[in-house]
Amino acid sequence: MTTPRAEDRIRAELQSARSADTPDAEWRSFEARFDTEFPRLQSLFHRIYGPDADAELVQVVLDAARSWQERPADLKDIDASRAMAPEWFRSNRMLGGVCYVDLYAGDLAGVRERIPYFRELGLTYLHLMPLFLAPEANSDGGYAVSSYRDVDPRLGTMDDLADLARELREEGIALVVDFIFNHTSNEHDWARRAVAGDPDYADFYWIYPDRELPDAYERTVREIFPDDHPGSFVQLEDGRWIWATFYSFQWDLNYRNPKVFRAMAGEMLHLANQGVDIIRMDAVAFIWKQLGTACESLPEAHLLLQAFNAVCRLAAPSLLFKSEAIVHPDEVVQYVDPGECQLSYNPLQMALIWNSLATRDASLLAQALERRHDLPDGTAWVNYVRSHDDIGWTFSDEDAAELGIDGHDHRRFLNAFYVDRFPDSFARGVPFQDNPRTGDCRISGTTASLAGLEAGDGAAVARILLAHSIILSTGGIPLLYLGDEVGQLNDYSYVDDPAKAGDSRWVGRPAYPAERYAARTDPATGAGALFSGLSGLIGIRKRTPEFAGGRLLPFHTHNPHVLGYQRPGLLDGEHSTVVVFANVADTHQVIASTTLSGLPRTAVDLIGGGVIRLDTALTLEPYAVRWLRV
Repeated sequence: MTTPRAEDRIRAELQSARSADTPDAEWRSFEARFDTEFPRLQSLFHRIYGPDADAELVQVVLDAARSWQERPADLKDIDASRAMAPEWFRSNRMLGGVCYVDLYAGDLAGVRERIPYFRELGLTYLHLMPLFLAPEANSDGGYAVSSYRDVDPRLGTMDDLADLARELREEGIALVVDFIFNHTSNEHDWARRAVAGDPDYADFYWIYPDRELPDAYERTVREIFPDDHPGSFVQLEDGRWIWATFYSFQWDLNYRNPKVFRAMAGEMLHLANQGVDIIRMDAVAFIWKQLGTACESLPEAHLLLQAFNAVCRLAAPSLLFKSEAIVHPDEVVQYVDPGECQLSYNPLQMALIWNSLATRDASLLAQALERRHDLPDGTAWVNYVRSHDDIGWTFSDEDAAELGIDGHDHRRFLNAFYVDRFPDSFARGVPFQDNPRTGDCRISGTTASLAGLEAGDGAAVARILLAHSIILSTGGIPLLYLGDEVGQLNDYSYVDDPAKAGDSRWVGRPAYPAERYAARTDPATGAGALFSGLSGLIGIRKRTPEFAGGRLLPFHTHNPHVLGYQRPGLLDGEHSTVVVFANVADTHQVIASTTLSGLPRTAVDLIGGGVIRLDTALTLEPYAVRWLRV
């Protein structure tokens, strides 16, 4: 608890941070947020760093005050409007798209030229993959940041990014960027200074003179990229050792140093003031280290996220956090909270969609929707069919065992199936970090290649539409990897680029598929059939208010091949429910009349049109989807 004397002292210092041209009303709004958020922020700071860090805490607050005063007026208007509609991101009209700037549009100017297409598709959320300054050779696709305040000059400038954000905002599209805050590039100015012995940066990273402590940490810490380097540390040229959880050129920041927190909070607020609406918090599980633990998902990781959240509520109150935690499902949900990360990727749903298509069995997915879908009010899933990254089979072994599935063996089957090492597989994925001895790997590839379009499988378009129908109807923000909506295929040319050849994830990151986009209006083509079908589903979702929010109820179809769930909501102020059925099998499937007997006798078929009877058995064609309003 802050003592009155301490709070008075902080208020006095705040007054010194007030600019002479800051209007009284704006300053009072900051002070009101300070009254609300500072006690929480100080409590979190004390839990993380102890009372001795109060001097650094004061500087964090002063930085926030200055950032608020520098925040452009149109962004303050957004802050005010979203405060009146805090559930804006849970609307059924939300639709996300994600892309690499260079691959999809060349540069930021090219992204602006694609805005008419984004309107055509119906996007309200655009995630631009890492676009900040990074080493040309060792960048991990932009996830090794050399400067958070400089855009990669090949893509444009920070002014270009702010202009793009403004234009997107005018079109009702929120801008999302990655905030890589667990580590920086080894070429970041902080890293150079730390290695050089600058006392202001010496403790920004985990640097040790010998192997004593690195060896002690590595007894309990798992290797993430063993193909790149063993363990979690890499050796510097002078013989010292530095923590690098991921690639050897990505050095982990030391959040035990409160100066690191202050520095990263400043970078975060700077991005918010460029017009960024949502930041993807990269690798959230790894940000706190504790000797004798796995150094993943520790309590302090959550405290740090909450503290960053409190800082943003002071100076950029409408900014949202999206967590990226590819960990056990029980850990993923722990990051989702209005006071921590309001949004989260839904890696379990993504993995189990692909599991359902491979096995023709929806049981694991149905179980996950029943048990692991609910989130706190004021939060939402970001649901996706695939991302820029690999697919990892993150389901719980305990959940699988209840259905008679051995998790280890099942993952080996899925890996074999999706890299075409299983008889009659339709998939053409590429293994990432393949270990032929153990069968361990993760899966890279585009949606179309994984779903059978590359193999010429006649059911590929139907599979792709089914997969997207699930992310469009389960609640949250559906996210499309742009280009997948026209069926882009794997790009195997990455092997010819020495900077990419060792990372098979690039196979799923093709350049803008111009020919497929040109064919999107011709339903006789694969691209056209897919685009037409997906556009139709998107349009129906936007007209279906029951799909807003995140509430989902199970519907047991008593047929393992048919996924079922219910989305209760309001239609014109009256209670209404949409029941969803999806046949993941390549054969006709039946839902018995006794299973449907709890529903009304008729329903409106939102996809097919008209009214259908539910007092008799319902037959679903292979890969068919029904959205039925009852």
